[in-house]
Amino acid sequence: MAFGEFDVIETYFTHRFAQRDDVQVSVGDDGAIVAIDPTEDLVIVTDTMVAGVHFDANTPARAIGHKILAVNLSDLAAMGAEPRWFSLALTLPEIDEEWLTGFSTGLKEMSEYYDCSLIGGDTTRGPLTITVTAHGVVPKGKGLLRSGARPGDWIYVSHALGDAGLALAVQQKRLAISDPHYRKVCERLFFPTPRVALGQSLRGIASSAIDISDGLLSDLGHILKASRVGARLSLDELPLSLPMTESLSQEQALTLALTSGDDYELCFTVPESQRGLFDTLVAHSATKPICIGRITSEVNRVALDLDGEPWQLPAGEQGYQHFVNANERGDDGQS
Repeated sequence: MAFGEFDVIETYFTHRFAQRDDVQVSVGDDGAIVAIDPTEDLVIVTDTMVAGVHFDANTPARAIGHKILAVNLSDLAAMGAEPRWFSLALTLPEIDEEWLTGFSTGLKEMSEYYDCSLIGGDTTRGPLTITVTAHGVVPKGKGLLRSGARPGDWIYVSHALGDAGLALAVQQKRLAISDPHYRKVCERLFFPTPRVALGQSLRGIASSAIDISDGLLSDLGHILKASRVGARLSLDELPLSLPMTESLSQEQALTLALTSGDDYELCFTVPESQRGLFDTLVAHSATKPICIGRITSEVNRVALDLDGEPWQLPAGEQGYQHFVNANERGDDGQS
């Protein structure tokens, strides 16, 4: 008998994933049922990855499984939410059991680490496309938004930027770096780390937050637009990894850090009144967020300073945008 859609669900997803106690009905019914406490707000996020756009044939299946859940958890982190459940819509051109084993393993590893249960989804045939909808919770009224930044707030990022963009540039033969550096930046591209714990710790401290999926300038721009403010960034403070600083010119490194996607770090703002509390909070963190600038009153304007002087991006550089960047990046454009 042919191995069909429901065999895929049963073999690779139904019994492989641990279930939280609040999951009442899970994979196998028309929908999922989860118990929600009335003191919490439900946060729902969705991300899609498409073959030839977000990954290519050389991307390990385990990495794809890891990343599709990681990017959703990064969205939850940006809202200060605790991950709880996710659903999976999987479109496959054919049933490839070796690929499915790797993909479901990466997905399972992430779901178990962050205690996030697979509770349902859909499987169909067509061009390889993966969509995850993740659900999380925050205490009532405590969700982090993009719209709370105010002039004078300090701007932070959670970790070094640009590594994923560097890995992609090497894959596309636009740049060349040493093999050890390439292995390190590929880890950042294939296996991003959602800053879930940091996001939860920022509740009641940060005035706004977003995850960096399309490039720092592009995503910071969403905060500026929603909050009707501007920003001044000190590029001397922009965190860069050793593969970036040892492989690229300063201009190349800064450009990648400002514009390349797939970092999945957090960018957030902290009011001066909360800065002491925030410094205390992260004092013993293994990875400390870095202050890179300040919010200004100049709506939607970003000023860039380097060594105390104004600095401009090379002409034509910007964050990734679907449909705008698709042709210039070909089939490997990241988002």
